[in-house]
Amino acid sequence: MNIKTKDDRKVFTIHQNGDVRWLEPCAFEGSDEVRIVIATRFGGASSGIYSSMNFSYSQGDDPDLVRENYILFGKAIGVPAGTMVTSQQTHTVNLRYCTEEDCGKGAVRERDYTDVDGLYTDRKRLPLVISFADCVPVFIYDPVKRVIAAVHSGWRGTVGNIVSEVIGRLHSQYGTDPADLKALIGPSICADCYEVDEPVRTRFAETYTAEELERIILPPADPESFGHYQLDLWEANRINLLNAGVRDDQITVTNLCTCCNPDLIFSHRATNGRRGVTVGLIEML
Repeated sequence: MNIKTKDDRKVFTIHQNGDVRWLEPCAFEGSDEVRIVIATRFGGASSGIYSSMNFSYSQGDDPDLVRENYILFGKAIGVPAGTMVTSQQTHTVNLRYCTEEDCGKGAVRERDYTDVDGLYTDRKRLPLVISFADCVPVFIYDPVKRVIAAVHSGWRGTVGNIVSEVIGRLHSQYGTDPADLKALIGPSICADCYEVDEPVRTRFAETYTAEELERIILPPADPESFGHYQLDLWEANRINLLNAGVRDDQITVTNLCTCCNPDLIFSHRATNGRRGVTVGLIEML
């Protein structure tokens, strides 16, 4: 499998069971406390622009095939689809506490909630599932208080600082010390591929310091592209985690861009929106 990475770091390990392939972050791999799994496009039942492991019921794919994809993925990684809890993402900073009553919601049965871009739980064997196709999935684990969280952080969620929202919730509800947290910024669009316009830059300028902004908003790839910039969501989310009190050495930042690897993981930009959706999950063992 030809995967393009932004540097030489070994951040993920590729695993395969039958036709299903997935990624696991090296920083968490082998842990007997928590597991993070990132799906790929391989091994599913869907076809065409959704080929083949699409997890979205809202992109036009056959719902029966999407359900089958959850089941196939779950069987391959040893996490039953009926235990998965999925977000219902609308680029908010809304959070949901999940229990066993939520098992299967959004995967193999209907959700009874909307507008949720972040999930958290203190329950074992309750996988929290975030979907993405360029936006940033962020996974958080507190090994002291034994809680986990997963958030969807596109540019709106990043500038709204959903990462800080969920860390604040963990602190208020469980007494989490942010310095204890371990975090992964997952595969998503890189700064080289993510061009944004002046209104987006203005939103970030209103939120970040001048020094932070220099690291987040970069000159356009095309010097003639006036009023456009390159947005580094990886760095922005790393800054959000640091500002929330997470230690730098406890943050793993991806080097895998979805837009550079649209055959591996779905990318909205690379396909002009003609695509399915990939998922990542975190589960406390």
